[in-house]
Amino acid sequence: MTQALSLDPRTTALVMIDLQHGIVGRPIAPHSGTEVVARAKQLADTMRAKGAAIVWVRVLLNELHLPSADAPSRAPDAPPAPAEASELVPETGLQPGDVIVSKRQWGAFYGTDLELQLRRRGIKTIVLGGIATNFGVESTARAAFDQGFGLVFVEDATSSLNEEMHHLTFSKLFPHMGHVRSTQQVIDALA
Repeated sequence: MTQALSLDPRTTALVMIDLQHGIVGRPIAPHSGTEVVARAKQLADTMRAKGAAIVWVRVLLNELHLPSADAPSRAPDAPPAPAEASELVPETGLQPGDVIVSKRQWGAFYGTDLELQLRRRGIKTIVLGGIATNFGVESTARAAFDQGFGLVFVEDATSSLNEEMHHLTFSKLFPHMGHVRSTQQVIDALA
């Protein structure tokens, strides 16, 4: 049974991962990039209106840390991504006053000012989503959990490389770290 959730917008931040040109158009599941961005915008608009902090995280694709791996995220000899690939898609509805964090690895905390931005605003709870579930979102979630932030994972505003990976994380990992909810359930929790 899912427990009732109540969120104080004054101590809550929406943190959305990698909703940028070079990522949202890739094949992902179970939710399309268009669906994830639309739900992220709905969350951002609602939460912003209630006084919550809005944080958009983007990965600088040409500066991405790529250690040697059996299945690297990008081929070492791949041509540089166009500059636009690292820019947020306009459909996010980015507004003045929103925070943009640029990262060079999967997680949004290491090597960025994300923690400082959240602590300065008195944030205790992070509402988290984006692309991809098992990479940027999960890496950010693990760091946030370790730093003592409360977490709410927005299942329908998050997606992965395939449906199986997404569902595994949302059913087996995230419930141990915080609350798994839908976009509408998060909006209702702010009322």
